[in-house]
Amino acid sequence: MDSEHSDATAEGASLALKILVAGGFGVGKTTLVGAVSEIRPLRTEERLSELGQSVDDTAAVTRKTTTTVAMDFGRITIRSGLSLYLFGTPGQDRFWFLWDELSQGSLGAVVLADTRRLEDCFPAVDYFEHRDIPFVVAVNCFAGARAFGAHEVAQALDLDRGTPVVLCDARDKDSGKEVLIRLVEYAGRMYTARLLDSVG
Repeated sequence: MDSEHSDATAEGASLALKILVAGGFGVGKTTLVGAVSEIRPLRTEERLSELGQSVDDTAAVTRKTTTTVAMDFGRITIRSGLSLYLFGTPGQDRFWFLWDELSQGSLGAVVLADTRRLEDCFPAVDYFEHRDIPFVVAVNCFAGARAFGAHEVAQALDLDRGTPVVLCDARDKDSGKEVLIRLVEYAGRMYTARLLDSVG
C-alpha cells in the first residue's frame, strides 16, 4: 500500500463508541438522547396504560404519559472521527432483562438522577458498579427541585471514590454533550488504568 493511500485511509478512519443512558422511571433519558442526537432519534415509547399504573409510580412525574419499552437510540459526533451511539434504557424493573443486551460492548454509561427521587437511580448505580462498567451520574436539574452539589449527591449515593457527578439540563444539547464528554474522558482513564494494572 502506498503512503498516499495510507494517509487517506487514516484521515477517513473514525471511531464509534457505544454509550448507555440509564436511570429511574421518568428521569429524562429519552429527553437527553433526543436533545443531543444529530439524527432523528429512534424511540420505542408506548402510552402509559391503566394496567401499568399498579407498577409504575407516576406520583412525581404526573405529566408523563408515555414510557420507553425497549430503548431509545441516537448518535452524536463529539469531534471529527469520534461518534457516540447512545442507547437509552427503559427505567422500570420489568424491562431490566434488556440491560444485559444493551450493555454488551459499551464504553460506559450515564446514570441520570433526579434529586427529588434520588433513590430511583440506586439500581442503575449498582448495576454498573457490579459489572465494572464506567459511569457518570448526571443530575438532571428539574425546575423547583432543591439544588444539591455534586459532592452531596456522591455521598448520598455512596459512589466509589472518583466517580464523576455532573449537573445538567437534559433538554439542552450543550449540557448533554458536556456530560457525554466527561463520560468518555473518565472511561478512557479507567480503561487505561486497568490496562496498566494488567501488564504491570
